[in-house]
Amino acid sequence: MVCKDNKSMKYSKRMFYAKPRFNQKFTGAQRIKPFYLTAPLCAFMIIILLVTCKSIPVMPDSFLKNERFLPLETGASVYLVANVVTARCILDLLPIEELKDNQAKDLLDRTGYAVAALFPEESGKRFQLCAWGNYPSFRAGFAFTFDKNWKKQRSSSGDSYWHSAQSGLSIALTSEQAFAASSLNRTPADPLSGQAGKEIPEGFNDFRAGSPVSFWLEEPDKVISRLFDAAGIPIQFPVKHLFVNIIPIENNYEADICFLLENTSQTRGMAAILNLASRHMAGDSDSIIAMLFFANPSVQKDRSLNLKSAVLDENNIRMLFNIFFRI
Repeated sequence: MVCKDNKSMKYSKRMFYAKPRFNQKFTGAQRIKPFYLTAPLCAFMIIILLVTCKSIPVMPDSFLKNERFLPLETGASVYLVANVVTARCILDLLPIEELKDNQAKDLLDRTGYAVAALFPEESGKRFQLCAWGNYPSFRAGFAFTFDKNWKKQRSSSGDSYWHSAQSGLSIALTSEQAFAASSLNRTPADPLSGQAGKEIPEGFNDFRAGSPVSFWLEEPDKVISRLFDAAGIPIQFPVKHLFVNIIPIENNYEADICFLLENTSQTRGMAAILNLASRHMAGDSDSIIAMLFFANPSVQKDRSLNLKSAVLDENNIRMLFNIFFRI
């Protein structure tokens, strides 16, 4: 959905950890008898309230650049940062069904920037998201009140949020921030439980500069070993960090990949192995691993090793998400 309202928004430092104000008191609206609002009418009301007066926030290029923490829980396997205004074509390829819901799409239309955490299956959690934008928090809360599929829950932070047992999704809104979370079981996921923050790895903010979508892996050595085993390279690499940028180019995409190792000698060794393997695997258009890691020579800079993928189409991006996120 394209927004034609160019109304800009101002972002300040206080919004990053601003205490949400969710507990607005309803007066006259509370006296409306709920049986007059049928389920279809409730759903229609929520969509109308989200769509009305929609505007796309204008995000400064330096947004989050100097932050050391993201307002997300620890324990995830992947952490993602996205400029939603320029990254919608990429985010639409994420294999997360909750983001394909009409209400979720309308929320994304109001979002300028978002950060997300994707959790391993054994955690019982699915994902957590924090977004910055322009949200109708009061009107949405009014609509949620009269939708029987959404129940108000108390967060561990002391504030409240809305949870749908039907979809497994939990949502909390302020006028400037949206919080969402989903679990793999019947226990409501608290979207506000990550306020203490997840520390951003050193070098990640510099690496992602200018990229609409970037993410890092929490246990990259295990992921790389699994991928390289599948490619017939059974070698253990002590990868400390793995960063990925996804960049649109015309009608396709490229992935910039950065390995950060413990020292320069390990980096040189990994560069030699990758460059040797690329001579045998380059041009294998049937292998997403070859397209990601062996399409171009690696470039070493101190402890980091940088790779540029082959040109990727939408299906390749879906495969990239699947092999890195394991979802």
